[in-house]
Amino acid sequence: MNKCEKALAAPPPSEPDLPIVLVAAAALVNKKGEVFIAQRPEGKSMAGLWEFPGGKVEEGETPEFALMRELREELGIETRPCCFHPIAFASHAYESFHLLMPLFVCRVWHGEPHLAEHQNSAWVRPQDMMDYPMPAADIPLVTALRDLL
Repeated sequence: MNKCEKALAAPPPSEPDLPIVLVAAAALVNKKGEVFIAQRPEGKSMAGLWEFPGGKVEEGETPEFALMRELREELGIETRPCCFHPIAFASHAYESFHLLMPLFVCRVWHGEPHLAEHQNSAWVRPQDMMDYPMPAADIPLVTALRDLL
């Protein structure tokens, strides 16, 4: 009996009472097929972990416009919603919130990424991304990205 079959045999779990946080993220892919990741700064939650750039979707924003804004603020690059191609999403319960995060691939932007908030960055081949410690929600996205690129 697999994990899902076992779960179906048990009473249904209660719905967690967690706020849902919508975050949009980008897998920036360069001409070599490498993906840009950045390391979360000290003093922030999950400090030191590597992540896809992006951020919270504000009230009244679409994920694409939030991502365009976040990439400008965090990395100083210009993008447009038409440059984003959705490939996967994460739905993950952390202790104090539930994260819903669409991941978009972006291969076209203006400018060179520079760090305004993160402590480090790297261009990584998809097959090497698991060598970088990442938040739990990002792990399935890395697998999907590796399979698609």
